Amino acid sequence: MNNSKLVIIPTYNEMENIQDIIREVLSLPDNFDVLVIDDGSPDGTADLVRDMQKMYSGKVFLKERTGKLGLGTAYLEGFAYALEKGYAFIFEMDADFSHNPQDLSRLYAAASEKGHDLVIGSRYVSGVNVVNWPMGRVLMSFFASKYVQFITGIPVRDTTAGFVCYRRRVLEAIDLTNVRFIGYAFQIEMKFTAWKLGFSIHEVPIIFTDRTKGESKMSKHIFREAIFGVIYMKLKSMVKKYRPVNQT
Repeated sequence: MNNSKLVIIPTYNEMENIQDIIREVLSLPDNFDVLVIDDGSPDGTADLVRDMQKMYSGKVFLKERTGKLGLGTAYLEGFAYALEKGYAFIFEMDADFSHNPQDLSRLYAAASEKGHDLVIGSRYVSGVNVVNWPMGRVLMSFFASKYVQFITGIPVRDTTAGFVCYRRRVLEAIDLTNVRFIGYAFQIEMKFTAWKLGFSIHEVPIIFTDRTKGESKMSKHIFREAIFGVIYMKLKSMVKKYRPVNQT
């Protein structure tokens, strides 16, 4: 494979953003590929991705699913694809420009040059860097991460972040078939498991900007899953033995 970097972008009704975000990612000097995983968007998001595939042959890939199956399951399908195709660095990113595509290069540098295994685009590593969110949502997200730190002990400030770079070996070491959660708790579970396996985790400060086009997919259920999921993960970790991965 000529390229070693894959950006996974899950979508549902993102026709207003998807082509622009793909263009931005592919314009970066680091030579990323893009995999869009679309959950049967009725607005025609997948059709727009197919148009992009014609324009960027061999750089844009599409997986279509029937119905909204959850963010976590989308990423798990993306991870399986990335491992099968031999990618060395696998990224998670939203389609709505809340994650600045330019920051992909910073996440990649922290992994490829500094040797970190899991690099997180963090809203909270240098204060609270969130733009256009209502104060209630900012506080909920910020204290959710504080809550996760308190319960689990994980040394990560933005545990619910969805802007992430994994080295291939992290995804190979995690039993992806046993990942339990599909919402915010999926992001926490992946970071928690990587930490318990002894991988190097690094947070890169980013500015998170709420979407200006399309509708948010946030729901109260997602936050409930995170709150109770963290307790489940902590209790499970007290009886489960994690064997740190030999990274030499």
